[in-house]
Formats: sequence, C-alpha cells, structure tokens
Amino acid sequence: MQVLATLLLLTLVWAYAQLEWGVPQTVKRNLVQARGSIMAADGKVLARSVDGKRVYPQGTLAGQVVGMMGTSNGLEGLEYAYNRVLESGEDVHLTLDTFMQAAAESALARAVPAHEAVYGSVVILEARTGRVLAAASYPRFDPNKWREYSQDDRRNRPFLDVFEPGSTVKGLVVAAALNEGLTTPTARYDTPMRRHVGGRWGSVINDAVQHPLTLTTQQVLRYSSNVGMSHIVEQFEPEKMRNYLLDYGFGADVDLPVVSTATGRLQPLRNWDDLVRVTNAFGQGMSSTTLQLAAAYNTLANDGRYLPPRLVEGAAGSTQRREVLRPEVARTVRKMLQEVVEEGIPTQAGVKGYALGGKTGTSQVVVDGRYSSTVYDSVFAGFFPANAPRVTVAVMVHGAKIGWHGSMLAAPIFQEVSSEILSNWAAVPQPEAAPESPAK
Repeated sequence: MQVLATLLLLTLVWAYAQLEWGVPQTVKRNLVQARGSIMAADGKVLARSVDGKRVYPQGTLAGQVVGMMGTSNGLEGLEYAYNRVLESGEDVHLTLDTFMQAAAESALARAVPAHEAVYGSVVILEARTGRVLAAASYPRFDPNKWREYSQDDRRNRPFLDVFEPGSTVKGLVVAAALNEGLTTPTARYDTPMRRHVGGRWGSVINDAVQHPLTLTTQQVLRYSSNVGMSHIVEQFEPEKMRNYLLDYGFGADVDLPVVSTATGRLQPLRNWDDLVRVTNAFGQGMSSTTLQLAAAYNTLANDGRYLPPRLVEGAAGSTQRREVLRPEVARTVRKMLQEVVEEGIPTQAGVKGYALGGKTGTSQVVVDGRYSSTVYDSVFAGFFPANAPRVTVAVMVHGAKIGWHGSMLAAPIFQEVSSEILSNWAAVPQPEAAPESPAK
C-alpha cells in the first residue's frame, strides 16, 4: 500500500509539473496564433501567424519595414510599432504596393554591389495622397531568419538614415525663389567656375561641371551650378529661405504616427550668414532622410502642396498639410526639372517616350568632423509623368567606391524603377515627350 501511495503521489507531482510548465508555452502559442496580420495595399500578406509561429510569407520584401517578432512581442519595425494593435488580433493594412516595393529593392540589389557601395534606400510616394508605395533598403533582410542578420541589416534605412541631400535641394530652392519673385527661369547670371562667398570670413565655392560663363536659372539646374545658386539666393532673406526648407519638411519630425523615423537637421537661424545661406541652397550643411527628401519633392509633384507621408491605412489624419508654393510655380519647376533630365542626363535618368523630371545630388560625407574626399552619398529625387505626376521617387546610396556621382548611380536606379512602373502601368509612350518652355 505504501508503495502504491508513493507511486500515486509521484504521478500527481509529475502531472502538476507538466501542467505548470506547459501553460506558458500554450499561452505563448495562443498569443502568437491570435496576433493580427500585416497586409500590403494589394492584399499580399507580409506577416501572419501559422501553427503558433510568426511567419513572413514574402521573405525579404519590405523586411525592414515589417520588422520581426520575438517570443511574444514585436521587436522591430511595424511588429514593434503596432504591437498592441496586432496583439488584440487586428490586422494592420499598409499603403505599400508590393510590385513597386519589389522593383525598388531589385534596382538597389543590382546597383549597390556593382558600385561597391555600403547601403542604399528608395522611397516611392503616391503624389496626390502622400501614401508610401515603397520603402526599400539594401542590404535585404528576411524576418523569418532575423537572428542571422546584423542590426545594420535590420535597419529601416529610408526612414532612419540621415544624409546631406546635396544638389537635389537646388530644385526646391529655385522653386522657392520663383515663388518669392527673386528669379525667373530665363534670368541670367555670371557664373565662373568658382566664386568667393561670405566676405572676409567666407569661403570659395566651386562648380564641378564645365559650363558657359553665364547661365540662366534653367541652366543653373541643368549644369548643377553652385555658383549660379549663390546668385539666385543672394537676395533671399535668411529667415524666409529657411522657412521654405522647413515647409518642405526638412529639419522637422515626419508626421508618421507610431513608426520610428529620424529627423534631418537645419542650422539654427542665428547661424545663417551669407555662406550658410548659399551652402544650404545646394544642400550642404543640412540633412535629410530619404523619406523626407521624397516628401519635399512631392510638394513639386503635388502642385505646391506638402503632404505628410502615410504608411498605415486608417492611421490618424495629419494636420501638417500645407501650401508651400503657388500651383503655377510648382508646374513651372516640374517643366524645368524635366528639361534637366532630357537635356542633361537622358541616358542616365530618362525613359524614352515618357516625361520624367528630377535632379541629381552628390554629397561629401562628414567623417571625423570633416568632409571626406573619398566617401560620398549619391542622391536623386524626381517624379513622373512630369506634367501630371502620379509618383515621386527619392534614391540614396552611401559609400560607393565606383561611379559615386548622382548621375552615375542614383539616377540610373531612378530610371530602372521608373521604367518598371511605367511598364506595369502599360503607359503608352509619347512620340514627343519634350516639355513646354518654362514660363518666363
């Protein structure tokens, strides 16, 4: 009897231990199983729960945006940002278009290794709404195998990497100057290859592309002349010019609820002497993310109205919509930037038969407190169709060792992505895609 009682006691102890140890695993499994899915705009599932496990059916597609889940909670990306919503069993519906996302990721995956660069990012916005149609990073990241990747590989670069946007800003500053009546597309300036700016304590600015000794405003954009920009902003009051950059979204938080984003920098107004005003006119001494640059250029695409980017459908509406430029000014600058592509870099950024507009940038990277002569960011921002844009695209690639200029690296990525999208739209090419002459 004593032996029997001992066996019964041991059986009860074992059963109780199994019950106690099993509960957390069961609860954990149920929590994961009940977790909501993350869906793309076209209905494709980016994250869901299957048999008590979190899986990512599209693999690397939008991996850094989606993020990943740990044992019971979201760790990064939207899995982390929308953890409570997903825990409650609700699905999260994104604005991402998986075709455009794949096109952007594929273009980066080809270009970044070919140019021996370190990383890159692309953002595509829907012009009339600000919806984020693509937010691509390279290197790629597969959330299904997240433990195999470094923190850098998991980084959502379009939203978090900060860089100097360089000459892409010229298109935006010219638009602001036109809006203020400080210049016209045909105004002409003396443009030697170098000019001293800022008085006794100033500095010499240089142009990189050989050009005529006088340039119109249109040609200043065409040849990406820093000297020309120094003339265009000479009468621009520092506070007004800085306010335009703020209105474009630089130097301010991106109004994207819940999702982690970085904030680029504008120097405080007290620092805005003649030299700072000029260097900001060609995108030096300020910083941006790829998302911020896309939103700024989308102001041109959207007839002068700034729209905060949107990533999650149904998220709280933003109060940051604002009129930055008169519609006719935005349209004029779009035509000017179409000419920049068609006359300056047609084989690098253009697609024959289609009207695309945009501007390159090549910016030196600050290393150990000084501008490096060997590390560059290659940048491009543009839109299409130029006369009535449907999408705005921004590209940034960091640290290329081969062909690092914006026209050699970022512009061809824009070209490839644009070509893929136009083909997917089945857009009919036009025999003559040349722009009308910009308004005088």
